[in-house]
Amino acid sequence: MLRQARDHRLDEDVIIGVVETHGRVDTEALTKGFDRVPKKRTLYKGLVVAEMDLDAILTRKPKLVLVDELAHTNAAGSRHPKRYMDVEEILAANIDVYTTLNIQHVESLNDVVARITRIRVRETVPDRLVDEADEIELVDLTADDLIERLNQGKVYVKAQAERALKHYFAPGNLAALRELALRRAAQHVDRDMVDYMKSHAVEGPWPAAERILVCIGEQPSSAELVRRARRLSDSMGASWGALHVEGPYYANLGEIERDRIADTLRLAQRLGAESITIPGRDIAETVLAYARDNNVTQIMVGKSQRLGWLHWLGGSVAHRLVEEGGQVGIHVVSAEGAQVAAKTVRTTKTAKPFLFLPYFLSVATVAATVALGWVVQFAAGLASLTSVAMLFLMPVLFGAVTYGLRPALFATVLSVGAYNFFFLPPLYNFTI
Repeated sequence: MLRQARDHRLDEDVIIGVVETHGRVDTEALTKGFDRVPKKRTLYKGLVVAEMDLDAILTRKPKLVLVDELAHTNAAGSRHPKRYMDVEEILAANIDVYTTLNIQHVESLNDVVARITRIRVRETVPDRLVDEADEIELVDLTADDLIERLNQGKVYVKAQAERALKHYFAPGNLAALRELALRRAAQHVDRDMVDYMKSHAVEGPWPAAERILVCIGEQPSSAELVRRARRLSDSMGASWGALHVEGPYYANLGEIERDRIADTLRLAQRLGAESITIPGRDIAETVLAYARDNNVTQIMVGKSQRLGWLHWLGGSVAHRLVEEGGQVGIHVVSAEGAQVAAKTVRTTKTAKPFLFLPYFLSVATVAATVALGWVVQFAAGLASLTSVAMLFLMPVLFGAVTYGLRPALFATVLSVGAYNFFFLPPLYNFTI
């Protein structure tokens, strides 16, 4: 961070908000030549604590400020409990920030790091700060190089370094953490590439990083497809998502099929996928359009269960994806797994009491419309029959909007009868 800032120091107003050297001589040497904002000292429980002076930085308003250790927890009594919140306020003031972050402090990786190192990291930073960063630079070291730096006292002082080497900084832990850092940085680069493709209307996919999309439907085998997609993503080290396209057929699905789709999407989320539902008249075309817009490189779809002659007549979704997929890899899977578990809790339907008021109001509004129709007919004569007919739409719409289907149908029957009886010759009978 300090070396990068030196390149901008001559052209821009760069200051140090906070840099923790921890007694490292090499790090302290790199801070020479920068304007430094003195730390703000406060008294807390009889102890003097020093933290970054946020107000002084905002008053100074430099072009670029260097803020070390983004995941740091501020001392009690500070304006914000976490340093990353200070950084967000600095960014809101239109000041650029260079900051540092270790991979173990990313919130979404907290459980993974704990399983690897058997140590739970308490200071974490929300993933959105990493996702929203304009640029990420990965400072990559092999485990051996980092251990050598520890031994030389370039990371911690000697006593701390010896403890670290025995516990957190074991070679196996460092190798696993390094892989996590590489993957997280690659995700950010891949997201930048997708944004570039969209902004420049570049047709995808670009195979810089694998991205898997599993297509799910109302079939019981969709749950097995989701699990296979998760296993494929693990083997490839790829991000993945589950997509359901609500086609024209969706309105005709029963409650069981709709529940199955929702349960399968929830299963995908529990397994770490992004669940997406989008509308589309042509399912294959919609899937491919989404895949190209989001740089999907692999699509997994279930094998069609349609009869042979129907398959060749209309073409299954899987067949069309293979034919039209282009550079996207298509995996057609014959899955026969059981569906997700059936619901064990169901809402009991309660019988609604019969209400007379909606039907009484339907009679009243039709009667009022008859009176209004007489006024219109008196003013315009027989030529107004079409206008009178249009008036009878009002009680029907009133019943539908206010009380629902059945009162609206009741108002419809009354309106048709009233129009016939009072306005269509011969009057006062139901003969037309």
